Amino acid sequence: MANTALRSIFHIRMEDFELQAERVLDTSLRTRPIAIISSHHQNGTIVSLSSEAREEGLCRGMKVSLARRMNHSAQLLPYNHSFYTRLNNYLYTTVSSFTPTVEPVGFGKFYTDMTGVNHLYKNPIQAGSVIAQSIQDKSSLSSTIGISSNKLVSCISVAVIPEKIHQIVHGEEECFLSPLNSSVLPSAHKPSVKKIIRFLCLNQVFQIQQIVGYVNTSKVLFGIHHQKLAQESRGQDTSVVCPPKHPDHLLEQAILSVDTNDEMLLRTTVRNLAERIAYRLRKRRQTAQKVRVEIHYTDGFKNTHFGNFQGNDNPSVSQVCLNLFEKCNYRRNRIRSVLIDATHFIPFNLQMNIFVTSHTKDQDLSCVLDHIRNRYGFSSIQSAIALTQQLQNHKT
Repeated sequence: MANTALRSIFHIRMEDFELQAERVLDTSLRTRPIAIISSHHQNGTIVSLSSEAREEGLCRGMKVSLARRMNHSAQLLPYNHSFYTRLNNYLYTTVSSFTPTVEPVGFGKFYTDMTGVNHLYKNPIQAGSVIAQSIQDKSSLSSTIGISSNKLVSCISVAVIPEKIHQIVHGEEECFLSPLNSSVLPSAHKPSVKKIIRFLCLNQVFQIQQIVGYVNTSKVLFGIHHQKLAQESRGQDTSVVCPPKHPDHLLEQAILSVDTNDEMLLRTTVRNLAERIAYRLRKRRQTAQKVRVEIHYTDGFKNTHFGNFQGNDNPSVSQVCLNLFEKCNYRRNRIRSVLIDATHFIPFNLQMNIFVTSHTKDQDLSCVLDHIRNRYGFSSIQSAIALTQQLQNHKT
């Protein structure tokens, strides 16, 4: 049995990745105030900005319409997703030259398991220095590297320790976390856990460490999240670094014309995206064992929930997606976009059944809709509620 205590996990992060990327692309921007925006639409927001722009009063999450009304000299740059993707892929290749066990977790963020290659270096700090220098030499990006025996502590250390390369030695995880704000723990952001933390003023991790020591009390307070919260507060994490498998996937996304929390509009949007996913699944004669529904709010926050499909007809796929959406959307903020991503496909063929059930009716109706859409396009036939919503949008 593998000893997780002997693992050497690196979290490599390029802070302000988009900002650094733009300054690599155009060196004249290196000392100028700049802000990267999600879009030039008035409802777009600032997603990243330089310290110079921050000094002029701009901030992350600020609406583009407000930024343009302010008196500042910052240049507003559009979000260059294709360039960021290419640069991130190049960074992945660079980091992978040191170990094959690399897990990308967003633009400019990687986990690496250096356990099997640490013997090539004097110590983990030296290994981190070599990796950071290679990234700097090949991409001109600066990086911060946190090293510990697990992913959780390595990730948290990068967020709170200013040194570019640092290590939390095994056995010191709990002591390291103790004085930190409780918000560093992932489970502290669960709605029910967050309520208890606020109510009891558990502002620091050491206070949570004390409570989870009383198992029965902790179970009453935190319920199903007790065990995970206890492990996190002690710096325990057995999750492994997972290199990407690049799975085949079906993705549909809607960026709303106006930020909204209108329930009818949002449910209609989710249902339309779900039907598109279902349509594509039926063309492949498959269903998906994993589906991700992700929503993005106006303040830059995003939330995700996972589930799976049992079939590929419109009603069943739509219902799963609507249920996941409702679990995601527990904030009062307005929503900017909704995304549905289906993966892990398995064969699924419609079965002939001599008995007519609601499920066979759903399958039959979905097939009829497919024939129409194959001939005239997907948007040629839509639900009445979707058409009504479109008419309302045109009027506004």
